[in-house]
Amino acid sequence: MLSSEPSSHSSDASDRRVALRVRDEVAHGIALRAIMKAKVAEGVKISVYFTFSKRDDDRFLRHVANIIRARLPTRHLFALATTGAPSPSSLTNANTLVISGSDDDDVQSAVLLASSKFLGRIVSLTNDGDLMSAAIEDIGASSYDSAALWDVLHKSVRAPLDRLIPPPGSRSTLQLIDAARAKLQRVTPHQAWDILHDPTHPIPAFLVDIRPAAERARSGGVHGSLIIERNMLERRFDPRCEDKLAIADRYDLRIIVYCEDGWASSLAAASLHEIGMWNATDIIGGFQAWKAARLPGQVKPPSTESKTATLEGFSQISGETD
Repeated sequence: MLSSEPSSHSSDASDRRVALRVRDEVAHGIALRAIMKAKVAEGVKISVYFTFSKRDDDRFLRHVANIIRARLPTRHLFALATTGAPSPSSLTNANTLVISGSDDDDVQSAVLLASSKFLGRIVSLTNDGDLMSAAIEDIGASSYDSAALWDVLHKSVRAPLDRLIPPPGSRSTLQLIDAARAKLQRVTPHQAWDILHDPTHPIPAFLVDIRPAAERARSGGVHGSLIIERNMLERRFDPRCEDKLAIADRYDLRIIVYCEDGWASSLAAASLHEIGMWNATDIIGGFQAWKAARLPGQVKPPSTESKTATLEGFSQISGETD
């Protein structure tokens, strides 16, 4: 009777060859998609690509990186990562990030930056000079990770800065203010007063003082304002945030922000636009303009039972800090 063992071994070897061929085809497909997704920064091709976790993520992503290196003779820097539930065979129970490039200096810069971006989440890290491989917990689980990796690559390939020349893409304070105010329908103190006291106004309106306690103590304020210091403003008005005010349950609120002179308030109101509060604005000239207009020092207080905001004139709490 003939033994079936040789046939069994031959079948196993054939299965392994098929699996390796399929795995290689998948790796080539990922490499091609990562290349197609690449952007050019400072003349360097950069790309961030996430794929679902595979068996032996580290070896697989290294293979993808080698394919990219063979296909791209020009200078490049790529970040490749697995996401989703780690493979059962993973020794670290974490996902894998590989950063690979044609220039060792680019890779080393990216290693330093990535290490700070994912502080506390790196389980292990191997640095081979032109390639870094790291096991990182839950990479790709939030939009932060992709944005952080793009930022790492952009900063790693940029040319050394001249200390006296503004970096490319930077903006002056005036440019920031102009960009912020372009989003707003700013109001004068009189217009703010009218909005706050118009019973026919269709949208709930709130006057918000974002000044620090010392400035309020020195200059005074408008009683009935919500006191929410600048460092907590977005969290208090974001309906998606667990730290939101009780009143922040809708996106059409008319939030009128003021500071001392109308500068910081423009940036603050524009930031509220970023979280979806498109009716937010600020007072031209700030509290100083309110006083100059000789408007009353008290407005009708907003209706809120939230314990996270205070009403000026009704509480001595100076604001909130983290």
